[in-house]
Amino acid sequence: MKTSLKQLVAGAALAFGALGALAAEPIKIGSVLSVTGPAAFLGDPELKTLQLYVAEINKKGGVLGRPLELVHYDDGSDAGKANGFTKRLIEDDKVDVLVGGTTTGSTMSAVPLAEKAGIPFVSLAGAVVIIEPVKKFVFKTPHTDRMAAEKVFEDMKKRGISKVALLSETSGFGASGKKETEAVAGKYGITLVANETYGPKDTDMSPQLTKIKNSAGVQAVFVFGLGQGPAIVTKNYKQLGIALPLYQSHGVASDEFLKLAGPAAEGVRLPSPAQLIPEKLPANDPQKAVVTAYATAYKAAYKTDVSTFGGYAYDGLMLALDAIKRAGSTDKAKVRDALEATKGFIGTSGTFNMSATDHMGLDLSAFRMLEVKNGDWALAQ
Repeated sequence: MKTSLKQLVAGAALAFGALGALAAEPIKIGSVLSVTGPAAFLGDPELKTLQLYVAEINKKGGVLGRPLELVHYDDGSDAGKANGFTKRLIEDDKVDVLVGGTTTGSTMSAVPLAEKAGIPFVSLAGAVVIIEPVKKFVFKTPHTDRMAAEKVFEDMKKRGISKVALLSETSGFGASGKKETEAVAGKYGITLVANETYGPKDTDMSPQLTKIKNSAGVQAVFVFGLGQGPAIVTKNYKQLGIALPLYQSHGVASDEFLKLAGPAAEGVRLPSPAQLIPEKLPANDPQKAVVTAYATAYKAAYKTDVSTFGGYAYDGLMLALDAIKRAGSTDKAKVRDALEATKGFIGTSGTFNMSATDHMGLDLSAFRMLEVKNGDWALAQ
C-alpha cells in the first residue's frame, strides 16, 4: 500500500506537534510548605494535593499546551527557612507563580520577596495580615482569622452567650487571631472576661484553663490556634471537668483534630469550609460537586481522609491556573491582573470573588458552623 506525500506530511506534523507539546517549556509552580514540624498536619495534605493535581493536569495535556512542574521545599514549620526557600524558588528555580506558605509566619517571611520580584503568590495561610493592607502580588485561599472570630461570635450571640474566655497560641496565626478576636468582640456584644495564651510547643495548658475556670462569669471558651495545641487544650478541658461550651477556630478544621483530641472533642464547635462535610451538603449546594470530587480523588490517591488544608492548596493551584489560562500566558503582571479579576470561582473554601481591594474574595457565607457529634463532624444546629 503506497503512502501519499500528503499522508506522510500529515503524519510528520502530528508527530512533531506531540513532540512540541512534550518539549514545551514547563509552567513552574513554586511552593514552600510545612510538611514536617508542628504544622505538618496542614502542610502534608497541601503537598499531596499539589502533587496529585499537577500529575492529573499533565495527563490531560497541561495548561496552554505546556506541562506543569511543581518545585517544592519543606520549611519544617520554620518561618526563617521559608524566606530562604522562597528566594531560591524565585532566583534559582525561576518559577512562574508561588502557591504555598502553610503558616502565617512562613507566608509573611515570603511576602516581601514575592512583592519585590513581582511574582503572583497565592498563600494557604489564615491571618488577615496577609491581605490587609492589600499587597499587589499576594492573594490567599483560606478564610481569615477575623472571619472565624465573627462566625464564632455570631453563633454565640444566637445561643445567648456574651461573656467569653479567649485562649490563643503565640504563633503568627494565634497572635493575629487574638488581635482580630479582640477587635470584633464588641460588634457582637461579647465581652472577653479572660484572655490567656500558650506556646505552640506547650504540652499542657491546664494552668491557663484553671485560671479561666476560676474567672467569674465565663459562659464559653474560644481557642485560637493550630496544630496539636488546640487538641491538647481540648483534652485538658475535659480532664479539668469544665462544662462550658468550647469553640475552636478553623485552624483545626481537619479529621486529624478528631483523632488527636479523641472523645474530649465531643460538642466542640468551629467554623469550617464545606470540605469537611461533602456528603452532608444539600444537593443544590454550589460547592457540593467541587468538594465531593476533591474528596474522592484525594482518598483514592492516598487512602486517607481529606482536610480543609489540602483544600486550600487545591484552591490555590486552581485559582493560579485559571488566571494563567485567562491571561493566555505566564506573564507575571498579566497573571496577577487575572487573579485580581477572579469572579464566581467555586473552590473547596467557597465562591471566590476577588477585586482590587480584596485579594481573598470570600465572605462569611463561605464558612459552615460545625459541631463534633459522636466523634464526627455535623452541621451545628
